[in-house]
Amino acid sequence: MNILVLNCGSSSIKYQMLDMSKEYTVKAKGLIERVGLENGMLNHKTFDGKVYEIEQPIPNHTVGIKLVLDALINKDHGVLGSLNEIDAVGHRVAHGGEYFTKSVLLDADAISKIEACSDIAPLHNPAHLLGIRAILEVLPNVIQTAVFDTSFHQTMPAEAFMYALPYRMYEDYKIRRYGFHGTSHKFVAEKACKMLNWNIEDKKIITCHLGNGASICAIKYGKSVDTSMGFTPVEGLVMGTRVGDIDAGALLYIMDKENLNTSKTNSFINKSCGLNGVSEVSSDMRDLEKASSEGNNKAQLALDMFVYRVKKYIGAYAAAMNGVDLIIMTGGIGENACNIRENVFTNMEYFGIEFDAKLNDNLRGKDAIISKESSKVTLMTITTNEELVIALDTMKLAGA
Repeated sequence: MNILVLNCGSSSIKYQMLDMSKEYTVKAKGLIERVGLENGMLNHKTFDGKVYEIEQPIPNHTVGIKLVLDALINKDHGVLGSLNEIDAVGHRVAHGGEYFTKSVLLDADAISKIEACSDIAPLHNPAHLLGIRAILEVLPNVIQTAVFDTSFHQTMPAEAFMYALPYRMYEDYKIRRYGFHGTSHKFVAEKACKMLNWNIEDKKIITCHLGNGASICAIKYGKSVDTSMGFTPVEGLVMGTRVGDIDAGALLYIMDKENLNTSKTNSFINKSCGLNGVSEVSSDMRDLEKASSEGNNKAQLALDMFVYRVKKYIGAYAAAMNGVDLIIMTGGIGENACNIRENVFTNMEYFGIEFDAKLNDNLRGKDAIISKESSKVTLMTITTNEELVIALDTMKLAGA
C-alpha cells in the first residue's frame, strides 16, 4: 500500500511517500515552502538519492499539492507510475479538540469538526484544512485520514487538563489543556516497550520529546495522564523560540510596557522568546553549545534553563504517577544532544536513576539504553517517526 503523508502549514507542505508493503520504505519526501508568494520552492528527494528542486509561484495549497503529485510521477525523479498508485493520504492535524480520541477517516463530519477547532488552533488547523481540501479537489476518490497531535492526551484526567478558571469558560470556550506531540509520545513509548519486551500496560513511562518544540508526557499503563504543553504548544518547557511556562501577570505587565496587542503578544511568546530570547544567539541547541564553550554566559544560561525545566517536569510526573519505570529521550535534541541528556540525568540518584555516561557518549540518532544495569529506572534514547505513525494509522483505517 502506497500512502502519502502530508503536514500542511500556512505557507508550507511537508510530505512523504511511503510504501507500507516493504518494511515501511520511504520512497520520496520533500518540502514546499513560500506558498502564496511569487517565489515558491519545492525540494523533492527520492529514496535512491535523486534531488529535484523547482522555484515558481505557488499561489495556494491546491497548486502546491499538484506540484507534489507531479514530482511523484515525473519520469526522471518520480517514484510512482501514476497517481492511481496512491492508495490513501494521511494528514497530520495539530488539534482535534475534544472531538477526537483517535485517528479517523475523513468525511464531511470529521472535516467540519476539524474546522470547529480552528478557533483554538488558528495557526494550524486552517492550514491542515487547506491541504485536505486540495486533495479532495485533485484526488477526489482517494481515502483521506487525519491523525491528531492531541488525541493521545484525551485520556488525561480532569484534574490534569483543567485550568483554574471559572468553569463556564471550559463549558463555553473549551479552554483546557490539550497537549501536543501525541503521535510521537505514543510511538516512542510503544517502540521502547517492544524493545525491552515489556507490556506497556504494566509500566510508568515519561517521554521527553525535545526539539525546537518540546514537551514531556507522563504515560501510566499505556495512557497519557499528563503532558507539559497545554491549550496551545506554548506552555511547558523552554523551547527554541516559545516562552514556555510564564506568570500570566508578567505577560500582562509586558503587554502594557511594550504596548503589545493580542496579535503581537501571540507572535512574541511564540517567536521571540525561549532559547533564542534568553541567549540572544540562536534557537538551535548546537549554536548555543558552541557559544557556551566560547564563554557566552547568556548561551549557558539558556542551556541551564532548558535542562532545569526538563528535570523539574520529570520529577513532577514521577510524583504524579507514584514512580517511573522508563524515561525516554526523543526528538532532534533528545536523540542527538549527548550533553543535554547527561546534564538532565546527572544528580537524579534519589529516583533510583543510574546514568551510564559511556553508553551515552557520542550516541546520536539511535535506539539505545543509556542507564546502568543496576539502575531502578531504565533510560533510553528512541528515534521518533511521526510520519510512520500517520502512515500506520492510515493503513489500518484504509484497510478497515
